[in-house]
Amino acid sequence: QGQLVESGGGSVQAGGSLRLSCVASGFTFGNYCVAWFRQAPGKGREGVAAIDVDRIITTRGSVKDRFTISKDNAKNTLYLQMDNLKPEDTAVYYCAADYRPFDLLDAANYDYWGQGTQVTVSS
Repeated sequence: QGQLVESGGGSVQAGGSLRLSCVASGFTFGNYCVAWFRQAPGKGREGVAAIDVDRIITTRGSVKDRFTISKDNAKNTLYLQMDNLKPEDTAVYYCAADYRPFDLLDAANYDYWGQGTQVTVSS
């Protein structure tokens, strides 16, 4: 059974940066598509960025110039570098993995989920 554990969340002021990490275990990390999602209070879970098995990246338009997704297969780790953070980025951030999701930024397509890490951005 696959497991994902996120870390790196916290509280920052607008304009600041955070780097999230997600360590995977229990499945062959390099053979899976992996992604970051976020969920703000009262809102649905939305896709932020994803990497498929060919390392093709898909990023949500609203964060494309500020967030960078990357992974290290040797370390079974997924990263999300978040720069120039805005108050509207405040949410719980989750990493997710699936063998071949139909839509890389649709949460319904993913089977494995981490527990989430809180990111709070103050103005």
